[in-house]
Amino acid sequence: MPAHVLVTGAAGLIGSAVLDLLAARSITTTALVPEPGPTQASRTVVADARDTARVADALEGADAVIHLAAIPTPDRDPDEVVFGHNSQATFTVLDQAARRGVSSIAFASSYAIGGLPFARVPLSLPYLPIDASLPLQITDPYALSKRADEATADMIHRRYGTTVTALRLPFVGGFDRLRPMAALYTSDPGRGAADVWSYLDVRDAATALVAALSPTVPGNHVLYVAAPDTLAPQPTEWLLDQFHPGVPRPHFPGRTVPIDLSPARDLLGFTATHVFA
Repeated sequence: MPAHVLVTGAAGLIGSAVLDLLAARSITTTALVPEPGPTQASRTVVADARDTARVADALEGADAVIHLAAIPTPDRDPDEVVFGHNSQATFTVLDQAARRGVSSIAFASSYAIGGLPFARVPLSLPYLPIDASLPLQITDPYALSKRADEATADMIHRRYGTTVTALRLPFVGGFDRLRPMAALYTSDPGRGAADVWSYLDVRDAATALVAALSPTVPGNHVLYVAAPDTLAPQPTEWLLDQFHPGVPRPHFPGRTVPIDLSPARDLLGFTATHVFA
């Protein structure tokens, strides 16, 4: 495990959970945050993740990076702001880290990279389960920014040899966020179809990101992580028959999430343990 980790976006939902987990493991941290405020970090740097000089300062003493700073949705900002902010922040953080010899980087990509969650034209899935080989169908700037992020990671690994792991995260939350979403899927299951009813408890998201700093094989990795079951109460087979008819698939017993989680299990030893019942 690393000795000191830079966490960008450290004041956010996932970033706060990552800081808590690292503190519990006695790993010191630097938090990069856009505004002053309390954190669990050993050191805090207030700056925009696109600011090269300030990012360089934040990297002092770090031997690993967890990059989370991003605009999380395309719905509140102009398209060019969403894409420009996210892609520039990721390039700046990953490039500055690699130039300074940081050996391992984990960052938040998104399930939304596939295209369906924020689709601006009708889309359908080519096949199930969803995996990293699934063709991307991007029509929105947020998904496009994540594709650029993953391409940046590939370049960083090829140029510097840095191990970079992108986690395609689904809807993430604690009980306060998961409960109303589960209630929505109970009453209107079609609302979860674009996300294949996937989710991840924020504690598991933090665990996956920390594990992603030490994959069993060095390299550039793109992995899906999610809870093993869906957030919907209906059987997965019924949901898919209703909302993804005709999509080629194997059988999914019970409420099994239709995402291939085996690469994260094999490379990171990660399986989500906080399941919403």
